[in-house]
Amino acid sequence: MNRINPEKLLQSKWTAVTPRNRERHFIVTRVIRDDQDEHVVEVVLQAVLTHRDHVLGWHELKQDDVWQMGWK
Repeated sequence: MNRINPEKLLQSKWTAVTPRNRERHFIVTRVIRDDQDEHVVEVVLQAVLTHRDHVLGWHELKQDDVWQMGWK
C-alpha cells in the first residue's frame, strides 16, 4: 500500500500499473477538499500524453496494484 501525505498531493506524479488509452503517466493538477476545507476528498489527475482529466478519490492512489508513485 502506498503511503501518502494528502497535504503533498498537488503536483505529485503517478504511474498507472495498467494503462488505458495509452495513458500511463499522470500528474495531480487539483486537490478537492470537503466543505470545511479541512480534509482532502478527491484529486484531479491529468494524463501527461493526452491532457485528459480524471477525478478520483485520493484514497484510490494508495492501491499499489493500480498506482505507483512517480513516473516509471
